[in-house]
Amino acid sequence: MSASSAAGVASAHRIRVLRALGLTPWVRRAATAAPTFEVEPAPNGTGVACVVVLPEQCSARELDLLGRALSAGGAWLARAARLRVKAGQLAADVPVAQAYLVFGEAQAHALGRVLPATVMNQALIVLADEPSLVLGSAAAKRRLWSATRSLRRALATTGD
Repeated sequence: MSASSAAGVASAHRIRVLRALGLTPWVRRAATAAPTFEVEPAPNGTGVACVVVLPEQCSARELDLLGRALSAGGAWLARAARLRVKAGQLAADVPVAQAYLVFGEAQAHALGRVLPATVMNQALIVLADEPSLVLGSAAAKRRLWSATRSLRRALATTGD
């Protein structure tokens, strides 16, 4: 008997023994390749569905809270492109989107300086509180929940 078949027999025997004892055998999964992130086009083909504009400095706790809130808002919000404002300017080119979720008034001003007027008139722009305020205030969390809910509804109606 070869070493590989002996290992298979020992593995099968181990699984039978564990099941007889009432235990569920667990098998470690093989490592998968790192996920690649792509900006998904909007349902109507006009660019991306949603862009989230964040301040430059966000702590890990703030980003975790925002990630959970966006995930609760649905797939379009969870996969939304995220841009950061540095020194009052957007760090990257802003894609044309159906909706923009902006965290903080300074970020809204930076977005307004970059976006053309036609894009601003056609897009839904929702202003939410700064992430640090959302982390510490129940009222800010309620406003963020309302913002994500309105974005989810808007993206759902344009997706049909």
